[in-house]
Amino acid sequence: MIGQNISRPGREKPTARRNPGRAAPGQGRHRWRLSWLASAAAIAAALTVAACGSSSAGGAASATPGAASGAAVSGSALETTTISGAAVLTNAQGFTLYWFAPDTATTTSRCNGSCAQIWPPVNGPATAGPGIPGRLGTITRSDGATQATYDGHPLYTYAGDTRPGQANGNNLNLNGGLWHEVTAGAGPS
Repeated sequence: MIGQNISRPGREKPTARRNPGRAAPGQGRHRWRLSWLASAAAIAAALTVAACGSSSAGGAASATPGAASGAAVSGSALETTTISGAAVLTNAQGFTLYWFAPDTATTTSRCNGSCAQIWPPVNGPATAGPGIPGRLGTITRSDGATQATYDGHPLYTYAGDTRPGQANGNNLNLNGGLWHEVTAGAGPS
């Protein structure tokens, strides 16, 4: 009975060929999936490395976060808008600007690497629009990019702000410290 086809008596089942160069049934697709996954992982890793090393408009790795949070372009005018009753500094696209408590008035940015992906630095230089009484300046970031400052503190947007007029990053404790919206006339202390 071994090797016989029960549905058609007298007929034997064909035996599996043993070809060392060919995978067993069902195994070929598994190998293809593994090679596809390995290729996808390599591409993802390359894009991550490229994004982290970028110093294009919007700061490090700004392709996604910068687009979502409206990172300021070089030479743009900063404006004010009222959000929840407070006059808040925004970039030219209307996205709220933030300052990071661990940054010091000595104009040193403490937000680099993955932090700068969530909180894209505002590229400098920036100019003050109407109603902005503070002092604007620039610093040079650790990656060599120029970042705008307000009263000596580096400025950032927040990737969680997906449209103008939001302040989703205000008073968040992320990436090693508190984040605050920049209010016009009452700059960071």
